[in-house]
Amino acid sequence: MTVIKEFLRPAPDLLAAFRGQSPATLHEAMGKKGAMSFPIKPLYQGMTLFGTAVTVSAGPTDNLMIHAAMALTRPGDVLVVDFKGMTEAGPWGDVLTEAAIERGLAGLVIDGCVRDAAAIRKMGFPVFCRGTSMKGTTKTQPTGDVNTPIVCGGVMVMPGDILVGDDDGVVVVPQAEAAATLAKAAERERMEEGLRTQLRAGRTTVEALKLEPDLQAGGITL
Repeated sequence: MTVIKEFLRPAPDLLAAFRGQSPATLHEAMGKKGAMSFPIKPLYQGMTLFGTAVTVSAGPTDNLMIHAAMALTRPGDVLVVDFKGMTEAGPWGDVLTEAAIERGLAGLVIDGCVRDAAAIRKMGFPVFCRGTSMKGTTKTQPTGDVNTPIVCGGVMVMPGDILVGDDDGVVVVPQAEAAATLAKAAERERMEEGLRTQLRAGRTTVEALKLEPDLQAGGITL
């Protein structure tokens, strides 16, 4: 068991620049990397999050290490939990949500399930997970790690990485790539706006994206 209390967090201005960013655009900007697997989705449509990763390896039937990690969080952190993909237990519910809100957390991402979904929705706390399970867990197994590298939703997550989520899912931006990713995302947004301008002018997507050679290579002429 390893518990690391302190780690390097991104500069506040760098982190703030990710507010409102599209996870899909960030994924594309990183060369189609960082997207968590399909099952990791918002508990309810419309939930969004961005913040700094505090990582937890726990489970699959005990949530003691989640409680330990919670005590080490700071405002703006996102708790990222590798719960081993367990879907027959809900290690997170309304009590932990209350604790997270009081500590100023920006959200939870868990490769597993949660419970008390209606209460969480009412509390307005962003949760991204595999689904819901009413089954509880124990709090007696001090096995697992806090703030070490984990895999959540098929993506490596380091403490201090930046997470952004919306209805499409969650993307992980490595802290070392954050500034470059923002620049590439802005470049992609400018490119896409240029495409929209062409479409509004009456061009087809085939013309705007210059897809004719690919179609012709397949023997298709429009």
